[in-house]
Amino acid sequence: MKNILAPALAACAFTLSAQQVMTPELLWDLSRVSLETVSPDGKNFIYGVSQYNTEDNSSNRDLYLMGTDGKSKKQLTDMEGSEYGATYLMGGSKIGYSHKGQFHIMNLDGTERKQLTNIEGGISNINAYDLPDGRIALVFSKSVKLEKTTADLYPDYTKAEAVVIENLMYRHWDSWSDADYNHVCIAYANEGDENISFYTDLMEGEKFDAPVNPFGGSESFTLSPDGKSVVYEAKKMSGKEWAQSTNSELYMVDLSTGKTTNITEGMEGYDKEPKFSPDGSKLAWMSMKTPGYESDVNDIIIMNVATGEKTHLLQATNKYDEMTFQSFAWKDNNTIFAGVPTNGSNHIYQITYSSKGVDYKKVTKGDFNYNHFEIAGKSLIVDRQDMNHATEVYNVSLKKGEAKQLTRENDEMYGSLSTSNVEKRMVKTSDGKEMLTWVIYPPNFDETKKYPTLLYCQGGPQSQVSQFYSFRWNFQLMAAKGYIVVAPNRRGLPGFGREWNEEISGDWGGQSMDDYLAAIDDVSKESYVDETKLGAVGASYGGYSVYYLAGNHNKRFSAFISHCGLFDLENWYLTTEELFFANQDLGGPYWMPENKETYSKFDPKDYVQNWDTPILVIHGGKDFRVPEAQGMAAFQAAQLRGVPSKFLYFPNEGHWVLNPQNGLIWHDQFFGWLDQWLKD
Repeated sequence: MKNILAPALAACAFTLSAQQVMTPELLWDLSRVSLETVSPDGKNFIYGVSQYNTEDNSSNRDLYLMGTDGKSKKQLTDMEGSEYGATYLMGGSKIGYSHKGQFHIMNLDGTERKQLTNIEGGISNINAYDLPDGRIALVFSKSVKLEKTTADLYPDYTKAEAVVIENLMYRHWDSWSDADYNHVCIAYANEGDENISFYTDLMEGEKFDAPVNPFGGSESFTLSPDGKSVVYEAKKMSGKEWAQSTNSELYMVDLSTGKTTNITEGMEGYDKEPKFSPDGSKLAWMSMKTPGYESDVNDIIIMNVATGEKTHLLQATNKYDEMTFQSFAWKDNNTIFAGVPTNGSNHIYQITYSSKGVDYKKVTKGDFNYNHFEIAGKSLIVDRQDMNHATEVYNVSLKKGEAKQLTRENDEMYGSLSTSNVEKRMVKTSDGKEMLTWVIYPPNFDETKKYPTLLYCQGGPQSQVSQFYSFRWNFQLMAAKGYIVVAPNRRGLPGFGREWNEEISGDWGGQSMDDYLAAIDDVSKESYVDETKLGAVGASYGGYSVYYLAGNHNKRFSAFISHCGLFDLENWYLTTEELFFANQDLGGPYWMPENKETYSKFDPKDYVQNWDTPILVIHGGKDFRVPEAQGMAAFQAAQLRGVPSKFLYFPNEGHWVLNPQNGLIWHDQFFGWLDQWLKD
């Protein structure tokens, strides 16, 4: 083991005057901050603050204005409901925003608010642009009914609840498919207009969705600076083909003729988030080249709009095996800033692109997640978080990389809390490699005591264990409850090169499980870890990991918690929706001879005979990615085996728990179970 960040652990045995620690209730009281946009002159930025009310199970989001120097905070909106998508218009003299499914406009100080659109049924994912002729263009998505529902087919049976299904993708993540499709549309307005209802559907009659469900948003389409073209992302296929493909394409629409051109023909992975350069001569987007692989390397493609010539940044600079992108933005016609997962944190790089070559410069530094960012002259205005702090907005100097905190929505609360020490630990894996593992210690940690310890199993399976601040899987809260948390960046996570990221595909129960055990075994050697009080917790693939470890842990653990985990891989293959994921990670259908070994070796249900450790199973009734029967089967197996077990079921939650009061119950049961089995 090699400790590369934390000071001597003796330094952790300190006592703060503030005795309060994080609780589930305080977690819900935190303001949830997110950056919106920066003014054209770079002097101000707009951000949103969401507040949750657990008593009435609701949330509200308002918009605020602040100088990029951290001064002159002003609340812009205080309306019933939430405001999103703020953008500067009319040369920076007005602010547009979305509210209750329509687009609104106001003065820079928040006065004279008015509703600009009144489109029947509402609109979403609104992007607003100044046009060269002085008008405003709104590009947005709108739900359009193109098919008959069962109720339409049987109008006399008004109390029937039947659904007739003829093809796959009849449900997705947490929603049942219906007769409606989301289409990209455009509308135009002048500053003095109100209640505009006319718009043009750029996909009229097409039975396809744009943005691509379920996570696509306003980043999925864009308007050229001259206002003549819209580029949008769509996956124009259906049924089994849709379920087994990641081939989303980018389509360019000539607004004068309506002609639509597929500009990514022959590129068979995901192509997404198109953005024009400031002068419109280039179009960039993120692209995955491997068909069916949702966690492939994200390259940035730069296309010359006039010639169609494409440059693949990572491939062109021999960095394809080292990096992957998660976001980007143009600064000028030859400079791009990009978010890059980097060794357990999210950082921002400056990429200078010209005929002479490509230059990469890491802008941000430290063990933080730098997420959404906007460019403001010589600075970046950026959302930043770490394991002890929810998101706040920072100003990052492009020259020195120094970060200055701008918003302080949660300073008062954090000022009253004893926080955790976070150690960055390098662990030797069973195959001789070095694995970055985060270790989070309880507030006021005392190395002379012994602590129960949790192994955190990451979901995804390919999503980095970074300096994220989750409002469910919150390491600060786990540590505040008196647990040491061990969070390894096991095999199959980005930020450590392509090889490390890809080694989990086809090997779910192999090296990644050995990596988990290497991490917990390494930390368990410390005198302050109670080896008789170890637990393993996780969700999704992390929940699968818990089920698998429950049958293969060699009596290391005394308690398990699995949230929305995969328990029976054969049944899961036949009930999940995005089959491209299962085809990539498990090789395809279990009945194919070449896949039988994968299913037989790595299926948790086949090790139930070894289960002997208390387990809490959590599942949502609207989780269609990992359907509820997976949790029910695991709980029933534990009960029949005589293993102490509990089933926490949320009928109206999906893969995540989003309802505030459900969230409080989740945490109460989560820590109640751990305390029952890991504390005296």
